[in-house]
Amino acid sequence: MREAALQDAIRLALADVPDLVIWRNNVGVGTVGHSQAKVRFGLSVGSSDLIGIVRMADGTGRFIALEVKTDKGSLSPAQRQWMQLVRSLGGFAEVVRDPAQALDAVEAARRGA
Repeated sequence: MREAALQDAIRLALADVPDLVIWRNNVGVGTVGHSQAKVRFGLSVGSSDLIGIVRMADGTGRFIALEVKTDKGSLSPAQRQWMQLVRSLGGFAEVVRDPAQALDAVEAARRGA
C-alpha cells in the first residue's frame, strides 16, 4: 500500500475516536504564480504526517504526532529530530504502519506513555 493510501486508512480509523482531533500535516515545497516562486508549507521540515490533540484521563490535552510509514519506510534525520523534540516537551510521537498501530498509539498517548 502506498503511504498516501495508508494515511487515509489511518485517518478513517481515527475519525471516531472520542476526544481526539487529528489534522493531516502536508510538508514540502511548491511553486506559486507566474514567477514560480518557491513556497514552503507544513509545520516544519521533519514534522509528522498526522498531528493533533488527545484528551488525557485527567481531562488535560496532550499534543500527539504520528509519523505514517509503510512496512519498508524509515525515518529521515529531520523526522527523528522532530519526534525527539515533541517527546522532550511532553508530547507523544510515534511511527505507525497500519490503522491498528495508530489506534494503539492514541490510547498509549491518552494513558501518558
